[in-house]
Parts: sequence; structure tokens; C-alpha cells
Amino acid sequence: MNKFITLVFFMLLVSCSDSSVMQPFDQSQKPAEVNVKGYSKPDVLQLRLNGAPVSINGNTSYTNKIETKLEFVLDEGETDRLGIYNTETGLEIARYNLTYHNINDYKTLNFFNLPGIFLQASAVKPQVNLGKVGFEFIFPNLGEYSGTSLTGVKGVLKRENGAILAEFDPIGKKDFTPVKIYSFFSSTAPVYLELYKPGTEAPYNNGSEVIRVKIKQDMGANLIVLQEKMVNGVFTVVGEIDVADYL
Repeated sequence: MNKFITLVFFMLLVSCSDSSVMQPFDQSQKPAEVNVKGYSKPDVLQLRLNGAPVSINGNTSYTNKIETKLEFVLDEGETDRLGIYNTETGLEIARYNLTYHNINDYKTLNFFNLPGIFLQASAVKPQVNLGKVGFEFIFPNLGEYSGTSLTGVKGVLKRENGAILAEFDPIGKKDFTPVKIYSFFSSTAPVYLELYKPGTEAPYNNGSEVIRVKIKQDMGANLIVLQEKMVNGVFTVVGEIDVADYL
């Protein structure tokens, strides 16, 4: 009798053990929060989370300042997709794959969607006193046409006569430089930004000629986006977009 009871107990124990092995564990979950701080002009945009339009103040399409907080739950092993779309063309401008392990990288999502460029960076217009000029620079597509692997360049801002106004080292791809301020001297005379490898006087693209970018200066703050381009088959760098105009 005792042997029979022991056998039954052993069979039940094995059965329970097998059952627990076969049952899948619940996936780990955690709350996610993404603070969107964007700007778009003139295009009208739409945010979509896993394909569903995001409503901001009752609207599912928006322009100018675009700010909202997204709150949702992430499952370990799964990917949530946040996309930014042009509502007129339907084209996806940017996509972010959000996961259980990388969500902390997207606590704040900054962007500027401007004519000819989608800039993933934050920008704050610096305080510049009357009669002064302030410059900040960013170079998001550094290497696209030059082929350089550099993550930043040195910029020397000069007057047309060669006098140095300010130096920026480095000018990077992800963030605007700290502001440099000098006294305003002309509403018509341009300034020039020469670009070098960091800490050197050598052109950053390994060429023999100095890379010189003509920059329009406005009194007050100037937040210039540098862009590599190919114009008629010739490599060049331009600084035509001033984010300060949109702040």
C-alpha cells in the first residue's frame, strides 16, 4: 500500500513538473514614454505608432510646432514602430524602432522638418544682445558626399578680408555647437566659414583647396545647418538653412 501511494505521488510530481515546463513564461513588460518635440514648415506631417495615427489636440495631421507625449507598454522581444509621414505625399520621412531595451534612447525625440532637410536635433535660440551676432553650427550629413569618416570638423568663421571672427571645434553631426558671439559690422557683407579636420589646417575632405562656405549673417542668433552637396558634379558645402528663422 505504501509503495502504491509513493508511486502515485511520484507520478503526480512528474506530471506537474512537465506541465510547468510546457507553459510559456509571461513576457516582461514596462511602460514607455516618448516626448516628441518637433517642427515642420511648410509640410503637414502625421505621426503613426504601429500604423495608427497619433492624435495631437484632436488632430491627426499637424504643422509648425509639433509636441506631444506618447505613453504605451513595451513587451520584451517585440518592436513598436513610430513613423513620421508627409500627409500630402504619403512618404515616410523617418522611422524609429522602439524596443524594451532601447526605449531610454528615445525619451525625447527632437526634429525639424524644413525645406530640403529633416534634422534630428534639438535647438534653442540663444540670447544675443542688440548690436551683436551669434552663430551656432551643425553638420548632419557630414561624409555623405565627401566620404569622410569624421564625426566632426573644425570651422573658422572669417570676414571677407580674412579677419577671424570665431572658431568652432568641433562642428558635429548630432548637436549644434555652443554659440559664439561677435559685434555686428555689416548688413550686406557676407562672412565665410572655412572647414578643416579637427585641430588642423588641412581641408577635412583630403582635398588641396580650402573648403569655404559663404554664410549670410543676421543680427542676433544664427543657427546654421551645413550640408554637403554635389552641384553639377562638383563637391561643395552650403550653409543656406537657418533654424533660427523657425524658432
